[in-house]
Amino acid sequence: MRIRITHETVYSYSEPAKSAIQLLRLTPRGHEGQAVISWAIDVDREARLLRREDWYGNIAHSLFVAGPVEQITLRVSGEIETSDTAGIVRGGAERFPELFYLRQTSLTRDSAAMRELAQSVTGFSSSPLDQAHALNNAIHRHLRFDTNATHSGTKAAEAFEAGHGVCQDFTHVFLAAARFLRIPARYVSGYLHKPGEMLQEAGHAWAEAFIPDLGWVSFDPANGVSATEHYVRLATGLDYLDAAPVRGSYYGMSHEALDVRLRIEGARQAQA
Repeated sequence: MRIRITHETVYSYSEPAKSAIQLLRLTPRGHEGQAVISWAIDVDREARLLRREDWYGNIAHSLFVAGPVEQITLRVSGEIETSDTAGIVRGGAERFPELFYLRQTSLTRDSAAMRELAQSVTGFSSSPLDQAHALNNAIHRHLRFDTNATHSGTKAAEAFEAGHGVCQDFTHVFLAAARFLRIPARYVSGYLHKPGEMLQEAGHAWAEAFIPDLGWVSFDPANGVSATEHYVRLATGLDYLDAAPVRGSYYGMSHEALDVRLRIEGARQAQA
């Protein structure tokens, strides 16, 4: 499948900021099932954009804008060719051993209720693959998708107790429960092509779990499925903070407002 993405973020400041710094993880890497045909980052004003790799192997850019800054428009666009690999991810950048991804973070720390759910839905099987699928389905049933329920700092246990959240929360709950079961798991940020829904409000997030004999396998508890050719993978980490597409700060007595415009179009490749 060919997926075309245009992702525009407009930062507006109530008073001109002295300067702004953004860390961007908005550039996908290729791996089996995902080939980058073209990709570009544009800023509507004079800025310094420095490319590097972070410690997870994600492509990261540091964006520096000198003030006074009233507004910044950041635009990424490109085309990705994807194929369905049954959720298995191979050929990606790997910087840490699998056991590293058993680490909990402040956002993924489990609770007694989450541990109880994990044990109740996976006790029938000793297969990590079956356990991960059961966990994925259980979280999908337990949580209700609600874009107004949480924020970027909401912890897994808080979202689980509330019973609702966004894809970030679904993913954090999966990570917490999987790691409790001793299944290495990591956070993935990216995009999801939704047929018939070109305009979207935000990107997507899901998880990957390490399964012996298979390697990394994707699980999307927000939708109760494994990733297909409709998914575009951007970055990975232990949690949202490690893989957030954009994180930044500004200097000055001002308030920052964001406006996101995301367009995702997909077309299946003609068969030879």
